[in-house]
Amino acid sequence: MQTRMLGKSGLEVSALGFGCMGISFGYGAAVGRDEGIGIIRAAVDRGVTFFDTAEAYGPYANEEVVGEALAPVRDQVVIATKFGFKFEGGKQAGLDSRPAHIREVAEASLKRLKTDRIDLLYQHRVDPEVPIEEVAGAVKALIAEGKVRHFGLSEAGVATIRRAHAVQPVAALQSEYSLWWREPEREVLPALEELGIGFVPFSPLGKGFLTGKIDETTTFDSADFRNVVPRFTAENRKANLAFVEWLKAFAQRKQATPAQIALAWLLAQQPWIAPIPGTTKRHRLEENLGAAAIRLTPEDLRDIDRAAAEISVQGARYPEHLQKLVGR
Repeated sequence: MQTRMLGKSGLEVSALGFGCMGISFGYGAAVGRDEGIGIIRAAVDRGVTFFDTAEAYGPYANEEVVGEALAPVRDQVVIATKFGFKFEGGKQAGLDSRPAHIREVAEASLKRLKTDRIDLLYQHRVDPEVPIEEVAGAVKALIAEGKVRHFGLSEAGVATIRRAHAVQPVAALQSEYSLWWREPEREVLPALEELGIGFVPFSPLGKGFLTGKIDETTTFDSADFRNVVPRFTAENRKANLAFVEWLKAFAQRKQATPAQIALAWLLAQQPWIAPIPGTTKRHRLEENLGAAAIRLTPEDLRDIDRAAAEISVQGARYPEHLQKLVGR
């Protein structure tokens, strides 16, 4: 597995990381603890060094699984986690990025992760009630104490990124980016390049849609987040299959899978981009990591861009109440 630097931060990670959320949260019932530990350790064995979690995934359960899985190789991996929500009765109950709360979350995350430092600590969503300068200052203090190594933001807008970066250099921005959601190309990616900030795309496979395994007849588990995503209504899935069918045909020509082409396309965009596909299945892990070996020619990239530009994706990527939390 090749490695990449996240911008100018000095933080080196595997070109493809591993998004751990789905082990505990978001895509149906959580898998068993042993199964979750097993898939994370299988990723380590394949050369993945970059693992993404958050207190919100569960909540809390995901950090515990990640901590246990990575404890034997702690010094060989980069662990990213996140703060920014408050919880009541085990459920999210709004945002909270007050400096005192950031410290509380970091201390709790350190315990659950069985470690003495968090390599990359993200603000999960921008809190309009707390100036971003205060948030950056709180993380800066944790960095000075050695409890955190690098500061990150998730789904933040360009103005917020600039304000935060002026107080404490931002190592990475984590936001959704894929062939199915290219909005970051307009303003975010140019700003990150200018500032020397790395980019960590989540949902690089369009929440599974770009694998080619989902169509309008697919049913999701009752606990699956995609049930409330407008883009995943049966009608929109049917409309959105046109691009996936094109991607399947292109992948066949390259002797690859649609998922591998989608990930290889992301890797080809910038050398400071490190996507974090997640899975709970060994064969999908192997498939995803195989993308790192695929080389897309300039002509390939032009073909993909041309096809993507001709097809308008139907449906919003979030329900309205969650859409309000991004891009601030």
